[in-house]
Amino acid sequence: MAAKITPEKLLGILRDTIIGAVRRDGPDLSARQFGVFLISYLEEGPHTVRGLAARLEVSKPAITRSLDRLAELGFAKRAPDPRDRRSVLVTRTRKGQDFLADLRGNMMAAQKAKGTATRDDSKGG
Repeated sequence: MAAKITPEKLLGILRDTIIGAVRRDGPDLSARQFGVFLISYLEEGPHTVRGLAARLEVSKPAITRSLDRLAELGFAKRAPDPRDRRSVLVTRTRKGQDFLADLRGNMMAAQKAKGTATRDDSKGG
């Protein structure tokens, strides 16, 4: 039977995940950059600057700055939209996929430390 995940446990998992990311001596991402990254990697695309701005309810220049940082780190690329030359698509990278895998690993470790593992965790799902 799955343990109940309370808001306090979720916050603890978030804290431990962020601490794990900080300790691994990797790049620091702002909350906005994390938001852009996670939407780009976890939600079906294609993703555009305009679409990300609408999704996060921030300005297009704010998304552009976040994408600049993600591109600098190799976590995202921009590509022209073949259907609309005025639009730019955000594409995933192998380095970004590796970062997401590390993040998942940190979250799983934090979840297990909090005693919130579920039956599905043992199946890798």
